[in-house]
Amino acid sequence: MNRLVIMTVGMTHSGKSTFAQMLESRLRNVLVIDQDNHAEFLQTYYEKLLPKDGANHIKHALTKTIVDYAVNHSNCHLILSNANRNRESRMELLRYYKTNGFMTVLVHFNLPIDLLKVRIAKSERDILRLRTASTYEEILARQHEQTGGMALDPAEGEADYLFTVKQEEDVPIIRDLIVNLTKG
Repeated sequence: MNRLVIMTVGMTHSGKSTFAQMLESRLRNVLVIDQDNHAEFLQTYYEKLLPKDGANHIKHALTKTIVDYAVNHSNCHLILSNANRNRESRMELLRYYKTNGFMTVLVHFNLPIDLLKVRIAKSERDILRLRTASTYEEILARQHEQTGGMALDPAEGEADYLFTVKQEEDVPIIRDLIVNLTKG
């Protein structure tokens, strides 16, 4: 049985972390890698190392170290719970996992922008994770503007499997389809 790498793709508050936790509770031998946790860790313990602006290279290096260790020193399935909205970066990651024998799965959270705004308004998520914005509303607006809402969506053929969450009711169905992939 091939190991799976499940990569979430979507804007802030689309349900990526919640989905990862839900999937983790249903799979055996799985590790969730969430860059939000890495950002919070760095912000809490190594704030002086964070860049004032531009790419957060230390966060990416931390994530890469954890991923490389998991790939090479474990037999875990991996769930990458972060935005993964940049197609070029996403394709590079997918090639890495395929080269290392993983079956690749993309889960695209393509929920309506109005629903994301409602979720943000109700959210109690700590803004400690934020580095380049002061609110999640600002992040959502920037993400929506960067893509026009659609430009960086995953396409068929990027991964072995592509699932799209268009409404909240899709989540348990897609979760179960992925769980079944591990049984084959």
